[in-house]
Amino acid sequence: MGYKKKLIEVALPLKAINAACSYEKMPGIGSHPRGIHLWWARRPLAAARAVIWASLVDDPSSLPEQFPTEEAQSQERRRLFAILEELVQWKNSNNKEVLEKAKAEIMKSTGGKPPALLDPFAGGGSIPLEAQRLGLEAHASDLNPVAVMINKAMIEIPPKFAGQPPVNPESRRQLGAAWEGAAGLAADVRYYGEWMKKKAFERIGHLYPKIKDENGQERTVIAWIWARTVKCPNPACGCEMPLVRSFRLSKKKNREAYVEPMIRKNQITYQVRLGKGARKGTVSRKGARCICCDAPVGFPYIRDEGRQGKMGNRLIAIVAEGNNGRMYVSANKEQVFTANIPKPDSFPDAVLPHNPRDFKTPNYGLLNFSDLFTNRQLTALTTFSELVASAQAKATADARAAGISNDPAGLSEGGTGAVAYGQAVGVYLAFAVDRAADFSTSVSRWAVTNEKAMNLFSRQAIPMTWDYPEVNILADSVGGFVTITKYLTSCIITLPIGEMGIAKQDGAQTDNQLRQVMVSTDPPYYDNIGYADLSDFFYIWMRQSLKESHPDLFRTMLVPKAEELVATPYRFDGDVKAAREFFEDGMFKTCQQIYRYAREDVPVTIYYAYKQSEVDDSSNTSSTGWETMLTALIQAGFTITGTWPMRSEQTYRAISMNTNALASSIVLVCRKRPANAPTTTRRDFINALKRELKPALQKLQASNIAPVDMAQCAIGPGMGVYSRFSKILEADGTPMG
Repeated sequence: MGYKKKLIEVALPLKAINAACSYEKMPGIGSHPRGIHLWWARRPLAAARAVIWASLVDDPSSLPEQFPTEEAQSQERRRLFAILEELVQWKNSNNKEVLEKAKAEIMKSTGGKPPALLDPFAGGGSIPLEAQRLGLEAHASDLNPVAVMINKAMIEIPPKFAGQPPVNPESRRQLGAAWEGAAGLAADVRYYGEWMKKKAFERIGHLYPKIKDENGQERTVIAWIWARTVKCPNPACGCEMPLVRSFRLSKKKNREAYVEPMIRKNQITYQVRLGKGARKGTVSRKGARCICCDAPVGFPYIRDEGRQGKMGNRLIAIVAEGNNGRMYVSANKEQVFTANIPKPDSFPDAVLPHNPRDFKTPNYGLLNFSDLFTNRQLTALTTFSELVASAQAKATADARAAGISNDPAGLSEGGTGAVAYGQAVGVYLAFAVDRAADFSTSVSRWAVTNEKAMNLFSRQAIPMTWDYPEVNILADSVGGFVTITKYLTSCIITLPIGEMGIAKQDGAQTDNQLRQVMVSTDPPYYDNIGYADLSDFFYIWMRQSLKESHPDLFRTMLVPKAEELVATPYRFDGDVKAAREFFEDGMFKTCQQIYRYAREDVPVTIYYAYKQSEVDDSSNTSSTGWETMLTALIQAGFTITGTWPMRSEQTYRAISMNTNALASSIVLVCRKRPANAPTTTRRDFINALKRELKPALQKLQASNIAPVDMAQCAIGPGMGVYSRFSKILEADGTPMG
């Protein structure tokens, strides 16, 4: 063996890492870099931080001169564990003392020259961001322009303008204020976001009328609650039947409220009531039921009505700001009339993909992205999207007035002057428009427990919803533009300001010419998530906001899909085999590229996310994803030296279900296999396995690994022996299968 073993190849404080991952996924932990822009199935920052650090720091067994005995090595390992256990805690993400201690170990193990890191499937940016936090030069690449833009906003833009005081006139009046890191940039994003809201109010404020309470006092509306409707198929009825999941508005103790349908001669009106008397909703998984005649109505009929354009909407309640929380009011004609507007003259749009698993709305006649919004929502989002360019121009002018150089080069040209700064502010404002779109849709839902609108993407799909909130984008509440920009700026401040980062658009199979770098990545897993299809929802708005400042990144009308490495059968006319072969071939070529990039002295780490069914004894599901990943890596020339189960689910979920849930992903630790790797016989392979597995497992057990995770950890040392050889031969000379 011609390299020093790294900590990740021997032992990890897995319990502490997984606890930190679970904590980070919990709601209510405050501002987080993920809040800058939504992305699906992001790796927890704690996991990425731990994996990068432990891949660079030498294991004590590689330093026999300093640690000659097992006891000395164990003692040093415990010291390193203590550093890592501190490092992964959420509260220490920007703790300078903790980070400096961690960086010192990296410098010691790399001779003061830590490698650059590449993530060729950068996605939501967790891995490049943590590389930057640990003092590495970070390279992020992805085929998806939305992912590239997210990574630019996380690792490329903030270091470029680190320590820059804000340029807006309000902040410039704060004499003597300290603007560390991205604080100045964040202050400008907030200021120009509020400016956009004021300008939007001038244009569309009349579309968001206030309501009067019982005392005649005007109240700001937070949301309008709508229900979809179809005509009852019963000839004797024919009412405009509401499709409602729940008539409840609030479940808060002593603040319960609900909508009561009032039926008179097949005509339905809706009254808001206080208390707990809500009737059952009209839609369940089995279908719907008419509220007037009690006739069962199947989904095929509802789908047919939707496809024929016969599905309607009724305003059933209004949520407003009260003296002590939410106030619920019955709908009135004025509010209905104000909402009844035509679509704007122009707006970004595209056809939704024919992917029934992840996109449910086309079944009901909502065929385009624009169909996912009410006309008022579409008008508001178009207005804000158009205002991004105006805000960007204003920020540029203010930057010049503040003395920033008049360099004409923009962000995409590497500029650092007033033009580039204005465009940087514009990027985050475009992200705010995207977040507004996530809340301002007709397929979001109202949460009765905490009395607020929920965003569309609570999971990796666009569902069909029956009753939905239309948030007031001009209000200072959830889904309001100012609320969104305030949250976004609080997330910008959490970003580490380290070495310059680089984010580029590249497919993972394309050679980006980097060499001798560290590679850590989280590739897509078969057909789990269709990132390109889903991200079109954001791309159409982002493109409208940013295509002038980033023309190369937004040159296509939609996100590129042909090269996306997912096994989605619908892209192959339903041919599952063709989809699988495309994925397997692409993964092998990707691993070949990673082999070209990777250094000899630092392991490659790859996250493999799997489904529970792959390891469930009661399931017949084949572990093809697992096999594909291992086969691609070994055929590309890698040997597997470690496997670590990482838990990204909330810990309380497993406890509440009284089950030992397996971790949701495995980190594969890989090394380049030498070109002159020997062949061996099956017998010698088994002997090597017996000889090496026991001490490796003893070290794993010393790491206090949970019993449920031990089997997955043990795969690593076993695969290490197997993949070390170029071939393992049977007694008759044929390769072992």
